[in-house]
Amino acid sequence: MIKSIRFAIAALSLCISVIVHAQGLPAGKPAEQGFSSERLSRIDTVLNYYVKQGKIPGAVALVARHGKTVYYKAFGKADIEASKAMDAGSMFRIASMTKAITSAAVMTLYEQGYFLLNDPISKYIPEFKNPMVVTRSPKSDSVILVPAKSEITIRELLNHTSGITYGDGLQAPYYTKAGMTVGLLPTPGTLEEKIQALGKLPLISQPGEEFHYGMSVDVLGYLVEVITHKTLDEYLKQAIFTPLNMHDTYFSVPKEKFPRMASLYKMNKSGKLEKETKYFPYPAIQNYFAGGAGLVSTAADYSRFAQMLLNRGQLDGRRILSPKTIDLMTSNSIGGLLIFTPTSTHNGIMGDKFGLGFGLRIKDSQFNELESIGQFGWDGAFYTRFWVDPKEQVVGVFLCQMDSYWDENLIGKFRVLVNQAIVK
Repeated sequence: MIKSIRFAIAALSLCISVIVHAQGLPAGKPAEQGFSSERLSRIDTVLNYYVKQGKIPGAVALVARHGKTVYYKAFGKADIEASKAMDAGSMFRIASMTKAITSAAVMTLYEQGYFLLNDPISKYIPEFKNPMVVTRSPKSDSVILVPAKSEITIRELLNHTSGITYGDGLQAPYYTKAGMTVGLLPTPGTLEEKIQALGKLPLISQPGEEFHYGMSVDVLGYLVEVITHKTLDEYLKQAIFTPLNMHDTYFSVPKEKFPRMASLYKMNKSGKLEKETKYFPYPAIQNYFAGGAGLVSTAADYSRFAQMLLNRGQLDGRRILSPKTIDLMTSNSIGGLLIFTPTSTHNGIMGDKFGLGFGLRIKDSQFNELESIGQFGWDGAFYTRFWVDPKEQVVGVFLCQMDSYWDENLIGKFRVLVNQAIVK
């Protein structure tokens, strides 16, 4: 009797596990999709080394080609102190990988005729009317405000040339006084309140003239709310998550899924991993839905979003965006500007140009690693990444939970390890 009960429990657990992972892309054999299994195993070697050396707590890595998952593995611990093994279905704070999803949601509204990309954002959010730019006086070097030459457009929000940052340089005191947030902490109030306040703050550069990463996509998140009369989380669920069967992606993780959260770590001064508790401690219910950060997801869920992009807007018969919209989003939108300089910590790792929501690799450059021209994707602050390679028909997702880890090259090595395993 006891054995029968144990067997039933085990069977139920297996069924639950299958349900948890069922929403990912269908599995495929590596050889049938042009991969060498032997070469893919080099990913195991490298990630196991990083775990064993105490460089990362754990990670989940996923690779798909031609719509089939050929590699999907978990490494290390989801929680070191609890000796909790990382699971392929573990849930991660994806931080700025939220931006790609919000940008896609914005473009669904663009396709419905609600706005044009060159529309000024002040047409929909009046607080952004008549922006000012903070700069230094050429005569006295004192900080002054000068009128912007033009209004901020929706296109400039999508490609981060709006002059809005996360409170960098001369903007810092203005952002601090106004209580701006990067969207990585539990935040009181609403997106509406924060973005209306942001609209009154000075820009760091003239709209359209420089690339500056920051709260531009948070503004777009509020634009979604203004147009749809729904909260951003409601519209993302309606327009992206439900049609793509992304059942593990949330701003507020349901209580029953709390145990699946991977814990966040940082490297202390002694070179040891210790838990970082200030960012989105769980259990926690989020009521502030930053368009540029804050989502929690899984590798399986995000691979479905990435595959939709690779399929030029559709997955499993559900069309989210038109092929021409995907072409527009994945074309260079910043002209001769670069998204990062050759000496920056990020070192252009997700491309040197920016489209409408993604970093792009559009030509050979000083940033090149083993990759394809035409690939696009983005990263998240807690050491997460996705990329889409239209030439090779590959999707890659890497999820870890490390704070302030961008001087480490593992996230770049993973993409090299994937690409070197393609043999036909």
